[in-house]
Formats: sequence, C-alpha cells, structure tokens
Amino acid sequence: MKSLLGIVLVTIGMPALAQHVHDATEQQAPTDPHAQHQTDEASAGPHAGHAMPPKASEPKDPHAGHQMPSSAPMDAHQAHVGHEPGIPDPPVKGPSAAALVGPAHAADDVFGVSAMAPARNIVRKEHGDIKSGMILIDQLEATIGEGKDGFAWKAEGWYGGDINRIWVKTEGESRFGENPEHVEVQALWNRALDPWWNLQAGLRQDFGTGPDRTYAVLGVKGLAPYWFEIDGALFVSNKGDVTVRIEGEYDQRLTRKLVLQPRVELNFAAQDVAELGIGTGFSTAELGLRLRYQFVPEFAPYVGVEYERALGGTADFRRARDEGAGGWRFLIGVRSWF
Repeated sequence: MKSLLGIVLVTIGMPALAQHVHDATEQQAPTDPHAQHQTDEASAGPHAGHAMPPKASEPKDPHAGHQMPSSAPMDAHQAHVGHEPGIPDPPVKGPSAAALVGPAHAADDVFGVSAMAPARNIVRKEHGDIKSGMILIDQLEATIGEGKDGFAWKAEGWYGGDINRIWVKTEGESRFGENPEHVEVQALWNRALDPWWNLQAGLRQDFGTGPDRTYAVLGVKGLAPYWFEIDGALFVSNKGDVTVRIEGEYDQRLTRKLVLQPRVELNFAAQDVAELGIGTGFSTAELGLRLRYQFVPEFAPYVGVEYERALGGTADFRRARDEGAGGWRFLIGVRSWF
C-alpha cells in the first residue's frame, strides 16, 4: 500500500518539477530571438540591425529599414561579369571608318608587289583552287516487270574546282540479250551559283534503237531546302524538238546504315515527236522507292520498286505500237562512288 502511494505521489510531482527546472533555466540564460543575426558591434542590443520606428514628430522615411549597399567590392560570386554596379555596358557599334580604308594587300607596302603576287598565287592554288573529282554510280540495277526484265543504269562524274567543273552524265536501259533501247550521254560545263546551286550547260547525245538525237542542254542542279536533291534541264534537239526534264530525290536515313530514297522524274514536251514516240505536254512520269544498306558509304546494295507511266499523246503512241502505257517494276541494284 505504501509503495502504491509513493508511485502516485511521484507521478503527480514530476510535471511540476519539470516546469520548475524549465523556468529556472530561462531565468539563468534568457533566449534572444535575434541571437542568430550578425551585429556590427559587440555591445549591440538584442534588436541591433533593425530600423527603429520613426517618432511621431518625424516624417516617415520610405527607405527606412532597408539595408544600405556595402561599399566593399564584390567578388566573382557576388555579381555577374559586366554587370557590376557603376560600370557601364560596353558600346555596341560597327567597326570604325579607319578599319575600312587602306591598301587591298597591306604586305605589298612592305615587301613589294613583285614579291607578294607570286606568294598569293601559291596560296590560292594550294588552299583555294584545289582540283578534285568524283564518279557516282547512282543506279546500277536489274529491273523485273511484266515481260520487261532487263537492266538500267544512271551515273555521273565531275572534275574541277569549287566554281567551275566538267560534268558528265549517262543513263540508259535495255532488256537482257538485246541491244540497248535507250542510251544518253551528257557533257556539261558546271558553274557554281552559290554554295547550293549550280548552272549546267552543254551537249547531250542519244543512242539506241530509235533515231539518234543531239541536244543543247541548259539546266540547274542543286540542293533545295530540307535536303531535296533537284536536277532540272531544258533540251533543244538538232531537229528543233524542245523537252524538259525535272528529277528530284531525297535520302531518308532510317538508321546509321539503312537509307530510304524516294525519287520522282517528270518529262514534258513542247510538241509531238512521232519518231521518238513523244506526245505534247506532260509525257511521262516515274515514281520510285529504293531501300539501300550502306556497308560503307562507297558501297550500298538496294532493293526497290518503280512505277512508270506514259501520259497524253505519249501513251497513245505506245498503244499504237501494242505497248503498255506503264506499269510496276521490281528493282535489285547497287549504288557506289569513288
């Protein structure tokens, strides 16, 4: 019974004892709510650094209580370069007039024209007038269609500098075991108009089962926006025939080595050319799709399909010869360059 009474007394007395100890501690070491604020003087009171409210007789300062900026210089972590207070931004304007005057070749005044002219020619030849060349076999393929199994090719090559080049193109098609149906060779002068487009002019010679033709050629070749390769040409034959050809293709890279190439070719004629089976207007169209795998950039076998269609008077000429106006072909070939 005494033990139980002692436990009850202790339980009742513990909160009171704890409150007494807590009050005694607060009296011995009172806590300053502003103890964590840095003071300018050791003797500053608990409210040091805080602006005192203005007296009733004094006008209220709108900037009272705001800390004044320090006059000490800021380090690299306190301000961004070029935005330090008091330092104006540098002026932004073009070069001075003196920078745009003077001799075209200042070294001539020191070493003389006779010494510098050969030196400039050497620099131009070795760094700005480099001759180079390339041969591209864009299509070398077997064609499988309705009774028209054969082969076809399309290739080009060039040699020259950055501005002027000699450009050669050839294309054709034939059936296996027969003479070529159509062979075309172009020899062109290529002049760069800008970094993307070239003007081409020269001659074209056709061979094949039909009558031969020689054409004057004027065209453009280049890279259109979004990386479409465009090749367009106007042809005027030695018989006065006028035709136009427009070709376009685009390389869609599916993976690092797998490339899908859609291609279109459109042909137009200004008049009927019965001996060549060409009608006036929109004569033929070819739509192709080739999927190639680049083992290396210089060697890429491919498979594909192509649809060729004669239109208008050209289709009538074909039907008169008991030929179809068009159809699908399956393609197996290789693309290479060197």
